[in-house]
Amino acid sequence: MTDTGHIGEAIAAKYYQQRGWLLLNHNYRTRMGEIDLVLYKDDTLVFAEVKTRTGAMLDRPAAAVDARKQQRLILAAQQYLQCSPYRDAAIRFDVVEVTPAAKGWQVHCIPSAFEC
Repeated sequence: MTDTGHIGEAIAAKYYQQRGWLLLNHNYRTRMGEIDLVLYKDDTLVFAEVKTRTGAMLDRPAAAVDARKQQRLILAAQQYLQCSPYRDAAIRFDVVEVTPAAKGWQVHCIPSAFEC
């Protein structure tokens, strides 16, 4: 992962934490794929895919989360849930876009970006 990707994930994690979410995992890896952030709040578990773009790559970062990527995230989430104490919580898949702004970074969270 690039430094930009790491920065974006840290910014997205802070975004959720400032809103009261508990960060359970960062870069949870399975053979199915990786989940950038796993968060919990109010009996809801969020699996967040973070897309960070700069410069010429600014075209709709969320568009990179296509059907194939969604399927890999769903499979990774299912594996996560198998051994999670939060397996009975409601689940949600968010896509978080992190892009440059006038002062720092802009975060655009798309809650329930796709369903499983």
